[in-house]
Amino acid sequence: MSLSNYQTMDPVMLMSIVNMKLRDEFGDLDNLVKSLDLDKALLVDRLAKAGFEYLEDAKQFR
Repeated sequence: MSLSNYQTMDPVMLMSIVNMKLRDEFGDLDNLVKSLDLDKALLVDRLAKAGFEYLEDAKQFR
């Protein structure tokens, strides 16, 4: 699934897709945003506003 509309996507769906991509394809947030040409600050902020934070040790949003 594409993250091209991450700025308007439902935040729970966004978190789920990002975590799936982190687990299955990219390994960490820096690789994901670089590979998909996303703005890391905007992505993290969007998820933070929905109550999710990136846990570096777990390499996922919770």
